Amino acid sequence: MAVERGFRFLKDKIFRVAEVYLKKPERIEALAMIMVLTLMIYSVAEWMLRKRLRETGEIIPDQLKKPTQRPTFKWIIFLFMGVTEVTIWMGGEMRQKIANLSDKLAKIVRLLGPVCEKYYELER
Repeated sequence: MAVERGFRFLKDKIFRVAEVYLKKPERIEALAMIMVLTLMIYSVAEWMLRKRLRETGEIIPDQLKKPTQRPTFKWIIFLFMGVTEVTIWMGGEMRQKIANLSDKLAKIVRLLGPVCEKYYELER
């Protein structure tokens, strides 16, 4: 059942897979491999976040704004859609900053661990 749910996620219109037209078998195989790897990363990230929520006793709001320790990673991805990396030039020096990272999203990043904290510039 979890496998079917995962592939349903990959077939979601947001990925626009129906718009990809490949003819060469090697390219079709490569796309399939990328989609399977994407599903694996999605599943591991969801599992890790749910595990950390259980361990810490933390909760986050779901789509209905109800507290949960079992969010879908699709919902988490949706929450991060407004977060972006901004490049700023100051005094001839280029600096990159993360914009639109709310406290709720920073909490999720911290729950995902040190690698994510470093990427989002939330190092302790």
